[in-house]
This record gives sequence, structure tokens and C-alpha cells, in this order.
Amino acid sequence: MSALSHSFALARDALEGVRGLPLGDDDAREVWARVAWNLLTEPGDGSAGCLIAEVGAPHGLEIAVGGGPAPAHLAEDIARARERWMPRWRPEGARDACVAAVRAGVQLVVPGDASWPAPVDDLQGHRPVCLWVRGNARLLQPSSGAVALVGARAATSYGEHVAGELAAELCRTGASIVSGAAYGIDGAAHRAALAAGGTTIAFLAGGADRAYPAGHSRLIDRIAATGVVVSETPSGAAPTKWRFLQRNRLIAALSDATVVVEAGWRSGSLNTAGHAAALGRPLGAVPGPITSTASAGCHRLMREYDARCITSSDDVRELAGWGDGALFPDPMDDRTDRTTRVIDALSVRTEKDLAQIARSSGLAPAEVEVELGLLALAGGVERGSRGWRRVVSRAR
Repeated sequence: MSALSHSFALARDALEGVRGLPLGDDDAREVWARVAWNLLTEPGDGSAGCLIAEVGAPHGLEIAVGGGPAPAHLAEDIARARERWMPRWRPEGARDACVAAVRAGVQLVVPGDASWPAPVDDLQGHRPVCLWVRGNARLLQPSSGAVALVGARAATSYGEHVAGELAAELCRTGASIVSGAAYGIDGAAHRAALAAGGTTIAFLAGGADRAYPAGHSRLIDRIAATGVVVSETPSGAAPTKWRFLQRNRLIAALSDATVVVEAGWRSGSLNTAGHAAALGRPLGAVPGPITSTASAGCHRLMREYDARCITSSDDVRELAGWGDGALFPDPMDDRTDRTTRVIDALSVRTEKDLAQIARSSGLAPAEVEVELGLLALAGGVERGSRGWRRVVSRAR
């Protein structure tokens, strides 16, 4: 029996435990391969992501661990990557990770699941291979939109007050609040969302069962009870600087908009803002006193990175594209017509060309052109030098 077959055989029963349902062999192999990849790589490993996208997780694992031939255009990169992957390989690793997750009450979510958060697929080769979740995994697909509220750990009372006000007001109109469960702005946003009876999503840099910071263990438990706690790393994994930085890309990817509430000149929350900008997600920043070093990063985002000035929840709604007087689409409106698909594929801030819109909407380019023309006549979109973007009116 090969090392890979032995690993799969060891993990077979544990896979069904962490998934909570019987699995056919093909599904079980897919899940097992993704767990194995999750153990071999650090979050956001682009070499692994490209290989999995090219040949699938199980075949990619055969190449990585079994030494099979990689696609020619990836061969050199994969050969280098194997040097960092192979020291982590343990045949029993996938089984142990699943057993630990079941023991901690953590679920496993993989691409293709109904609860998989489709927006993270925009990370392409850097999307997660799987997610470990505590709480209601279905909340990873917010029905009424999501906003990331992030900022400094060493927040001022002003910053925490603004974060709380924004989170509570947004939750009252149905938005989900996404953040990183850290001290300061993150914690204030999560607590306000919970107090308002809203949904909040916390992304951790360590395992979903490992509260960090420890002083927020009760807060994280409360989030798991009514919202969802998510990690890209398996149960028990320690948070590291790299994992914090990579965790931030998931916060930005899942959210319709990212708002930096308070941040120093070199605050880690600027990393989240950078991911949002790279993904074409709308970016906002809350201003502070010009003498406050705690707001220097926010002012820098507005001056150097064209972040929108945020002074109220109405500003956030406009930033996210929820303007025109309607805070959110009617939850009873289940339209799946072509116009809606084109609108969903567009960004308020970043221009997209016809091919990008067609890929995102799943429509033919000719169909997209027709819808764009109608939307342009209605004033809902405009064409720039590099493509199309959505136009939003200020909420009244």
C-alpha cells in the first residue's frame, strides 16, 4: 500500500465524522486530499493553489507527495515547493486533524459545499483549500451583505465608539460584520454586532478551537454560538505573524467592503486594506483628529490609496453599493435574471472589462453587452478607460 493510500485508509472514518455525513469514495478522497494539503502548506500558498486548480486536490497530492510528474509549466515551481512541503508530511496527519476537529466541535467546509463562501474564490491561486468552522457555517454566505470593520488593537475610546456605532447600525439593517477578534477595533465591532442581535463572523489566525487573544475567549465563544468562527488552519494550530497577515486576505475577500476604523501609520489593519484594494473591494477609512497618531493610517489610506471617507453607516452602505435609498435588496426578492447577475459582477470602485464581467456573471459576452447598455441608459453603470463600473447614488 502506498503512503497516500495508507493515509486515506487511516482517515476514512474520521472524514465522515468531521463532515457529519456519509461520504462516497470520490467525495472522501477529495476531502482527505484537501485536509492533507491544509497540513502540508501555510495559508495562501500560491504554488499549491495553482497545482490544485490545474489538476485537482487528489491528483495534486499524488504529485506533491508521490513524486509524480507535474504539468510542465509548473514543474520547476513545484519542485522547489516540495522542499518546504515534504518535511510536514505525515500519513496519519489528516486523520488526526479530523479527530481533533470533531473533539473541538469544529466542522470542515470545502469548495463545492453549499456553505462555502464563494467570494473567497476571487483569491484564485491563493484561496483556502478548506476552512475549519465553529458555529453556523451557512452564515459564511451572508444573504444581506457583509462589511469588514477592522483597525488597531491599541484603539482609543473614540475608535471603539465609532466601530461599535457602525457595527450596530449596519446589523440593524441586516448586514453581517466581519473582523478578526483582536483587541481594540475588532472586539468593539464584534461586541456591538452581538448586542444588536446581528450576525458577526470572526476569522482567526490559529485554529478555530484556539481562542486568540486568550482574553477574548468568552467573546469568541459568543460569536460561535450565534455567528461563526472561521480558521484556515487546523484545530490546535498556533497563530503566527504570517498567519495573521494571510488571515486578513480572507476578511477582505468575504466582505462587500472593508472599513478601517482606526489605524496607526504601520497598523496591521492596513494589510487588510491592501488585500481589499487588490481584490477590487471597496475600501473606506474613518477620519480622526489630524494630531492623533492612532488615525494616521486612516488618513494615509484616504490620501494615498483613495479610500472613501466614512463618517456614518450610510457612508458604508454607499461604499458597499447598497445606496439608492434601499439599505439592502428585499430579502424576498429571489431574482436570478441576467441584469442582477451583471450588477453582482460589477464593482463600485474598480473598472472591469467585458471578459471579467462575463466570467463573474456566467453569461456570454454578447449577453453582458446588452445588459450593460440597458444599465448605462438607466444610469446604473458607467464606462471608463479600462472597463465598466457600477454607479451608486447616495442613500437618502
